[in-house]
Amino acid sequence: MACLCLALALGLCVSAAGPAMAKDKVKAAWVYVGPIGDHGWTYAHNQGRLAVEKELGVETAFMESVSEADAERVIMNFARRGYSPIFTTSFGFMDPTLAVAKRFPNLAFMHCSGFKRAKNVGTYFGRMYQARYLTGLIAGMMTKTNKIGYVNAFPIPECIRLANAFTIGVREVNPKAKVHVVWTNSWIDTAKGKDAAKALLSVDCDVITQGIDPPGPQEAAAEAGKWFIGWDSDMAPMAPKVTLTSTLWNWKVLYTKLLKQVMDGTWKPEDYWWGMEKGLIDIAPLGSMVPEDVKKLVMARRQELKEGKFTVFKGPIKAQDGSVLLKKGQTADDKTLLSMTTFIEGIVGSAK
Repeated sequence: MACLCLALALGLCVSAAGPAMAKDKVKAAWVYVGPIGDHGWTYAHNQGRLAVEKELGVETAFMESVSEADAERVIMNFARRGYSPIFTTSFGFMDPTLAVAKRFPNLAFMHCSGFKRAKNVGTYFGRMYQARYLTGLIAGMMTKTNKIGYVNAFPIPECIRLANAFTIGVREVNPKAKVHVVWTNSWIDTAKGKDAAKALLSVDCDVITQGIDPPGPQEAAAEAGKWFIGWDSDMAPMAPKVTLTSTLWNWKVLYTKLLKQVMDGTWKPEDYWWGMEKGLIDIAPLGSMVPEDVKKLVMARRQELKEGKFTVFKGPIKAQDGSVLLKKGQTADDKTLLSMTTFIEGIVGSAK
């Protein structure tokens, strides 16, 4: 589908799908923190945008590689052009989204991964910790050194929660294993990600995973001939010999629901936090190098998660310092998950 890049100062990218009925005409915009070709977070969101554009016949626009400092200006320019809803797809865009929404009370805004709402601002995210747990099971059974490397972005609740879920999976099948976490303090810096992975490989981590967007850690793992677990989209095509699986987003299902609500006038500024049961998240097909017993366990747990029969964050779970986070049988509620700032037992590295 052709994308018409306007020769305006904004550099907005707009594409028009097939015609929609006038009463349902919607112009939706997306603000991305990374490039649409990052093979990760932004790529997955953009695939969702393309899908709803095609299926619902809406006009869409996007701006990629937007910094937090520039986010308010970009969101403002979409609002001035009447785009509604406007999807802002990075945690750091939360306050800029609210600032613009206050000035445009008749437009709809949806912020991804945040926790603040307003009369015309809703939030949405996915329970990616479920898929992260499944990939932890794989890592725990595939490591030989009992050292697993995790290249993470920022020490915020989202990233801490995902590292913890991954570690729960690892330790369930391999209590002796440790997950070594390093921070890049960037979502999109390929070089930092690759350097961080190299540092983890140098201390004998033989499985590498990432919580950043570009494939730098995968490149390092492939060059070293070590196992890798991808993030946000199926990364196997870029390094098929070492990629065990990847976590996946299917933003189409949620974007379709939200846009239909806007089109029929039923949209409300609510919080959406969907999981595997809704089809928003999943894992990619497991590589041929993954043993059958590993596949069997992972697929069984995946089915339990889809059916709501298994809970990842269920006690007993201890914090990194040995204190009790969750007592035996205790389940973490959403408030606890969304405000998580402590690493669990089994992680090497600081949560700050």
